[in-house]
Parts: sequence; C-alpha cells; structure tokens
Amino acid sequence: MAKVHNFSAGPSILPQEVFQEASQAVLDFNGTGLSILEMSHRSKDFVAVMDEASQLVKDIYSLGDDYEALFLQGGASLGFLMSGYNMMRDNKRPAYITTGAWAKKAFKEAKWLSGAVEVGSSADQNFNYIPKGYAVPSGSDYLHYTSNNTIFGTQFHGVPETDVPLVCDMSSDIFCRELDASKFDLIYAGAQKNMGPAGTTLYIVKKDAIGKSSLDIPTMLDLKTHAASESMFNTPPVFAVYVSMLVLRWIKKTGLSTIGANNQKKADTLYNEIDRNAMFKGTAAKEDRSLMNGCFLLNDGLDESLNQRFLDLCKEANISGIKGHRSVGGFRASMYNALPQQSIDALVEVMKTFESKLG
Repeated sequence: MAKVHNFSAGPSILPQEVFQEASQAVLDFNGTGLSILEMSHRSKDFVAVMDEASQLVKDIYSLGDDYEALFLQGGASLGFLMSGYNMMRDNKRPAYITTGAWAKKAFKEAKWLSGAVEVGSSADQNFNYIPKGYAVPSGSDYLHYTSNNTIFGTQFHGVPETDVPLVCDMSSDIFCRELDASKFDLIYAGAQKNMGPAGTTLYIVKKDAIGKSSLDIPTMLDLKTHAASESMFNTPPVFAVYVSMLVLRWIKKTGLSTIGANNQKKADTLYNEIDRNAMFKGTAAKEDRSLMNGCFLLNDGLDESLNQRFLDLCKEANISGIKGHRSVGGFRASMYNALPQQSIDALVEVMKTFESKLG
C-alpha cells in the first residue's frame, strides 16, 4: 500500500514504532496472555504503565515532585470547566485571552462560574493573530490562554509574562518544543494531537494549587480527587494511557530540542512555499504562524473551483486531511511531532505542480 501523508488535525499521526508496539499489546501485553484492552486497571502491569506515563511527563518537562501529572477523561472541553473550578480563588475574577474557537469555549465556561474578564482577543480579524499589549488586572485569580489554535493556525511563541497563576490549554502543541513548564500552575491537553489517541486528557498541576479553590467542586471535577487516587478514581482509559506512555517514551528518547528543531524545519518548509507560490496566501500573521497547523487559501482573484483541483492533486499524491476548517476555508496542513519531513516535502511538490499547471 502506498504511503499516506497524514495531515489530519486530530486524531492525528503518531510514531510508527508506537503503532507496532501497541498492536502487539492488543494481542498479548507483557507476555501475560491478556490483551491490554481487557486488562484490569488495578493490575500491577497497568499500574506500572500509569506510573511510568506520569513520570515521563515530569521527566520530559524537568518537573519535580511538586507537580502531579494526571491522565483523566473528558477532553479539553471538560478541561475548560475543570480548570475554572480548580483554579478559582477568592476574587472569582480570572483573566482570559481568546484567540480562537477553543479559547472562546474556555472563556464561556469561566463566565458561567465567575466574573471572568477577557483581557485580549483577536476576534476582530477572525483570530488570525495573537493579541499583544494586553494587561492582566492585578488580583486576577489566574490567566488562561490556549497556546495553539488548530482552526486558525496561530500559536503563542512565548509564555505570557504575568504575576498571577498561569493556566494553559496545550491540547494541540504540547511537547512540540522546549518549554519551561514550571511557569504554569496548570496545563491541560487532550492526547490526540501530539501525545496519543483520543480518549485521555493530561493535567499537569502544581501540587500547591490543588485544593485551594473558593468554589464547591463536584467530586469528579476536583483535581484533588484524582491526585489522591493517582488518576484512578474511576476506571481510566487504559488503552489511550498505554499508547500515550509509548509516545512519551519516544518523545523522551528523541528529546524536545530535536523535536522542536524538526517542527521548525517542517513549518519553515511549508510557509516558505506558501509565500513563494503565486497560487496561495497564508491566513495567519507571519510572526504568529503555528508550528503545528499551517493554514492557507487560494490567492486573491483565483477561481474558487481551483480549491477542488488542488484537493484532487493532493489525493493523487496520497495526501490526506488537507482540507481547511469551515471557519477559515482553504487548506490546513497539520504538522504534529510524528509527521515526517518527507510528508511536508510531498505537499510542497504538489503545490509547485499546482502552480505550474494552473498558474
């Protein structure tokens, strides 16, 4: 079968070696004669998986025992609410930066819980840039932002400077480059972009931030509940955690420095072609372009029917998942950690062919 170049925005491409090891575990995990799919989450074999996955997160980000790494469920969509519940303090007035669809949803949940304030937004230009020059009110309970925007193709390229606790949804760019994670009180991320299959959500939380909320929190939404139970208050998504552990092993072995350099090279290759090619234009401000999701459109004045012509050329080249989100249109190349440079090169060749044939 010909290689498929997988540019899906998520669930997304994962390392091939992970697929191979996970497929074996589906048949027989650790020589137990049991599939990972049927193994008790209380068994010593799976407890070891959970322990290793949590430790790998802290190892990769150089975090100590003052942090918890929890593997829960509900995706970032539940994280929008859980982050507010767990990080709300006496003022009940957190600050939010809204830079896209998911950031807006997080802000909506916070407003439901409190008098949340929007301190920065790029909605005025359809979220095609990262806000600058915003001010965080003193006394804010925390500052929340979404580090990467899959739909609109923008990304924070630095950590916001603030004196208040920092909370971040990193669902689509966690582990994509080096990061000082000790600047954050809470990071949460759905696994299905850079870390594993859909089904589990990682929470990296500073221990001294747990149990300090001014709100009454339902048991299942309280991070204190899950920290005390080591991610096993209820049955965890066993297979998703196991595959995430395998990916985390791969990330640690490869190193965030190397992963970051690879991701920068892939992004540079794509954006250089977008800027060179007369058929296309980028959608995001150049200084805010995402390493993970490159969004681009047909250039001004071109017939919209050419959109389908380009998608057809991509299909012929075994390029999958390139169609853009309806909020932006055009095309989107998702370049998560496991996507090889060869896939970017294949896409660029199609872009050049498209220009030579139809430009």
